Amino acid sequence: MTQTSSWQDFMQLLLAQVAESEGVEDFFEQVLPAINSMLAVDSVAVVRSNPPDWQVVSCVGSATAEIPAEVAAEALDKESLSQSDGWVAVPLADKHALLLRSQLGSGEVSRLQGAMAQGLATVKKQHQQGDRIRRLEKILDITHAWSQTNCTEALLVAMAEAATELLAADRASIFLWDKANHSLVGRPALGVEGDELLIPDDQGIVGQVVQSGEPRRVGGGLEDDQIARSVDQQTGYHTQTILCVPLVFPSGKCLGAFEVLNKRSGRFSEEDERGLQELAAHAAVALENTQHLEELLSKHQLLVEEAAEGVQLIGDSAAIEAVRSTTRRIADTDLAILILGGNGTGKEVVARSIHYLSRRREQPFIAVNCAALTETLLESELFGHEKGAFTDAHDTRAGKFELATGGTLFLDEIGDMSLSGQAKLLRVLEDKVVVRVGGSVPIHTEVRILAATNQDLGKMVREKKFREDLFFRLNVVSLDLPPLRQRGNDILILAEFFLAGFCQSMGRRTPSFSAAAKKQLLAHAWPGNVRELRNLMERLAYLSAGNRVEVEDLAFIDAGGAPEVQRLDMGSTLSEASRDFQREYIRQMIDTTQGNMSQAAQRLGLHRSNLYRKMRQLGMEADEE
Repeated sequence: MTQTSSWQDFMQLLLAQVAESEGVEDFFEQVLPAINSMLAVDSVAVVRSNPPDWQVVSCVGSATAEIPAEVAAEALDKESLSQSDGWVAVPLADKHALLLRSQLGSGEVSRLQGAMAQGLATVKKQHQQGDRIRRLEKILDITHAWSQTNCTEALLVAMAEAATELLAADRASIFLWDKANHSLVGRPALGVEGDELLIPDDQGIVGQVVQSGEPRRVGGGLEDDQIARSVDQQTGYHTQTILCVPLVFPSGKCLGAFEVLNKRSGRFSEEDERGLQELAAHAAVALENTQHLEELLSKHQLLVEEAAEGVQLIGDSAAIEAVRSTTRRIADTDLAILILGGNGTGKEVVARSIHYLSRRREQPFIAVNCAALTETLLESELFGHEKGAFTDAHDTRAGKFELATGGTLFLDEIGDMSLSGQAKLLRVLEDKVVVRVGGSVPIHTEVRILAATNQDLGKMVREKKFREDLFFRLNVVSLDLPPLRQRGNDILILAEFFLAGFCQSMGRRTPSFSAAAKKQLLAHAWPGNVRELRNLMERLAYLSAGNRVEVEDLAFIDAGGAPEVQRLDMGSTLSEASRDFQREYIRQMIDTTQGNMSQAAQRLGLHRSNLYRKMRQLGMEADEE
């Protein structure tokens, strides 16, 4: 050493290179020339042990072609200074050795060794931290992509691809632990039929990892004999190095193992192990979330199927068969449909049937009773409101249009909506945009509209009680549901269907109907339609005794709303009133039996020929054909 200032200058340069170096090799390439020039060293080199060879990391000077690897090996083995043929070797960190050909004394060499070892350690730590930051950034990108995947199989493939890219490996597999069957299921498994590898959960490196919960690194000269060659024979793949870590849920439960094979250069390092553990931690969360989502979707699908099975158009009458046929044809379109019929005829059942037969069946079906919406509640209920929009608006709430987005919105009793409400509804139907009460942000909605009413909308349009433009907007296709009294034997089919359902839920045997009870059911006018019949069957299920329903059990409720057989003219004579009554009664009986004259005659207590004779006497058309 010539001067103290040379050491000071060298140490300043060393510190600068520690801060600026991009890695270990760059550090040595910048520092060795300074050692050569500033410390008057003839030749200087850094070598690294890489069995069975030696790697020259960097060298400077006149005699670098004569670098003796044996001196470096001895220094590393003894972990102290070693000399031979004018060369001095001292060990550095991470299997590196510094070789000098100079006149430096042992004290100066030791001083240089300490400075270089400390600099190398600092550079290596900085480089590891940089690699870790880059790896974490990569993992964040990877896990963000995973969050967009809702299928477990696709997620497993994405995880394997991410691991091979992140760790520069050849292949990767995720093994899920089937504890019940004591097996590990590996996917993806290239070269295996079905792309699925099945192994016992107590064999191989993967078995050790799931049983112990500890990571393992083998191959590349490290525990090579533990590689399961039977799997290689099965896949036709030669495994050289393995890195395997456990897949553990945040709860601590072991899900399986994450394995990567064949590092593309060398063998897997401790840094690779930490990287795969970090990736596995995110993978376990992603798999858990995806499995929960798939379970929820599966349960949702079951609920949709159960709901669809529960929505049935029961009956064999021509009128119901026509409704059923039309429903099937229009269900999977986006046409607006107007369902017409009296109270209790099953308008909502038809609407739900249309929804569950359509591609929207997985999305919401939202029903709104327009008759129950006052003018002040209409906008809030249909379009939603912001917090504080009015006195009782304590929270922000989405409206029915938002809730039904992607699905079906059923507007029942549309004829009872006010003219102002009709105008607001029409605007939303045309623009497909809602704005919450008290808000200003337009919200796009995409719903299918089904509307229903028991009123004559055409007449209401003529009387200026219903907007004509809204009427045409809703009435693209109309379905007219017949009253129950006109559905003939459907009355008995529905009665038996409802009664069986209620009795099954109660756990009792379903009673049968006596002939007299059936006749009474068919003769009743059913002012409440299917709803009235359903309620009657529910009452019978709970209150009737025995295994047969008799006439005495049929306690019909007179709601005061039965259809009038005929409005009689009080100025008529008794003979004229009787004649009018008979004509109307016969006409309604024929309607009830859907034109079946034999059945109508039987219910009237007449022979068919006598019925025709009676009709001619009353001045009614009687086509005996």
